[in-house]
Amino acid sequence: MTPSPLIEGDWIRGITIRQPWATCILTGAKTIENRPRPWKPGRVLLHAGQSTDRAALHTPLVARTIRGRDLAAGAVIGIARIIDCHQDPAGSQPCTEWAQPDRWHLVLTDVQELALPIPARGQLGP
Repeated sequence: MTPSPLIEGDWIRGITIRQPWATCILTGAKTIENRPRPWKPGRVLLHAGQSTDRAALHTPLVARTIRGRDLAAGAVIGIARIIDCHQDPAGSQPCTEWAQPDRWHLVLTDVQELALPIPARGQLGP
């Protein structure tokens, strides 16, 4: 999919995501990112933080999604667009299998993986 062009007033923020979640987004399987607070729509640099959620590596859904892929850390690995931010209503089915209850779900589209990771050791966003 070709990313949509930036429009006047559009700006790019950074979002730091622990591995393996960042790689799951790059594969296109994980179309949301769970956050404790809402975010505004717009472009984001996908930054793979330096920490890894080791327990997630043993989750079958995650393991299938990242099989055969490198897990870059401390680097910008892609770009995406947040098109929506919502919470699932109490008692409803989650919006996707990746959704965590009581979290804000950032809906991602136009995900583009960079050809090579760009080292960025610090956190780019909350």
